[in-house]
Amino acid sequence: MNEINSKPEIGLDPADWDDIKTLGHQIIDDMVEYLKGIGEKPVWTPIPEQVKDELKKPIPQEPANIFDVYKDFKQNIFPYHGGNIHPKYFAWVEGTGTPMGAFADLLAGVMNSNATIGDQSALYVDKQVINWCKQLVGYPADSSGILVSGGSIANITALIVARNTIIANAKNAGVYAAQGKLTAYCSSETHNCLGKAAEVIGIGNEQLRKIPVNDNYEIDVEALKAKIKEDKNNGFMPFCMIGNAGTVNTGAIDPLNELLQIARTEKIWFHIDGAFGALAKLVPAYQDKLKAIEEADSVAFDLHKWMYMQYEVGCVLFKNAATHRAAFATAVNYLTAHDRGLAAGPETISNYGMELSRGFKALKVWMSLKEHGIDKYAAMIAQNIDQAFYLGRQIQQHIELELMAAVTMNIVCYRYNPGNLDDDQLNVLNKELLMRMQEKGVAAPSNTLLNGKYAIRVAITNHRTRRNHLDEMVAGTIAIGNTLMKEYDSKLFKFDFLVKK
Repeated sequence: MNEINSKPEIGLDPADWDDIKTLGHQIIDDMVEYLKGIGEKPVWTPIPEQVKDELKKPIPQEPANIFDVYKDFKQNIFPYHGGNIHPKYFAWVEGTGTPMGAFADLLAGVMNSNATIGDQSALYVDKQVINWCKQLVGYPADSSGILVSGGSIANITALIVARNTIIANAKNAGVYAAQGKLTAYCSSETHNCLGKAAEVIGIGNEQLRKIPVNDNYEIDVEALKAKIKEDKNNGFMPFCMIGNAGTVNTGAIDPLNELLQIARTEKIWFHIDGAFGALAKLVPAYQDKLKAIEEADSVAFDLHKWMYMQYEVGCVLFKNAATHRAAFATAVNYLTAHDRGLAAGPETISNYGMELSRGFKALKVWMSLKEHGIDKYAAMIAQNIDQAFYLGRQIQQHIELELMAAVTMNIVCYRYNPGNLDDDQLNVLNKELLMRMQEKGVAAPSNTLLNGKYAIRVAITNHRTRRNHLDEMVAGTIAIGNTLMKEYDSKLFKFDFLVKK
């Protein structure tokens, strides 16, 4: 046997708890002051090379003073965040976060709950939050759901349940249990995470049929029907249809009611990817267009997007709780429930998803909804939609700017177009314009391609944004675009793709 170690036992708690208290007060003071003045700071700051070098150093061997650790964070990490806490951040679709959400993550970190198992408060809060999520989209009380990291895992989870429900014994035999190759259907505008989901569940990306869209970037229903018929005639087995409640490129909403009827006729699973757009259901003007969510077999959405909560927390709901549980539940002796004690708690959340280890995601949702109430969130979403339509009108009022797609919800796509360049030149020009806008800290939209045309893409899921921020972005676009055209005239800026190597 090994000899008993006579060295003093050690731990990771501080030697002086007052130091932790002092540092905690300093952190809160610093963060509050930073957020109070966030609008006066650049949206995004490029990371200097010396900071990148600092963040390549090897693992520390010896302890450091906690105040020095925090100083290192303030100097090398905090100034170079992604920018989504800023009122002029419009890149991708990312929520802004709130002070209460940050406090919730701090409190969850102190509790350090593995929020999937045991008779502990975290599981009861999780269940309550799932019930609140059902109410958000009009799902019945006896439906089911799970909190996940975001839309990607939510959609994968939905497709696993769809596959296992439509195909008998798929849980054990996988796709080999199907009478023919499984096929799923979505529009060509669907988020790429659905392609990954098709790969993960074993059908392969080729069997995710990407149906063309119409001029409004909505799925072409007649093309969808034709493809399903063609696949069935060729021995394929359609099992799932995915509708978009807000596409990532333009915010387009597929004709969900029509898709629902097709799915019911074909007897296949109907899933809705509503990563951000499903929550527009809280706005009266969008309730009819999103009514089909209530009848869908599953729906995915992110609370860290249009509910403005801290990363990361997404949700997927299932109309039939039994099929959801059947897809993941596995009896193992080390998870056996007991009559009393720690193992007497709610059913382990691992029976409803992949994870047995998971942080207390639900707390930030619980605290945030209690702080603001759902009516305020609905008003915030409506405000963002109004801001998008306002931005669309502002773009149309400037001869140098071109609106690239109709504004339908909270996404606006446009480009700078001086009127004397072809599309290839405009693509290069607008790409350079966007990068300069970000580097100067003017605003931080993202980009996309619409029918091969480079577009500056503005996604408004930001509770700090005001109309003046949109005005500043429009003015910045025109100013940078005009500068680029002057540089082009002076031979300082080139359309590089036209230069022969």
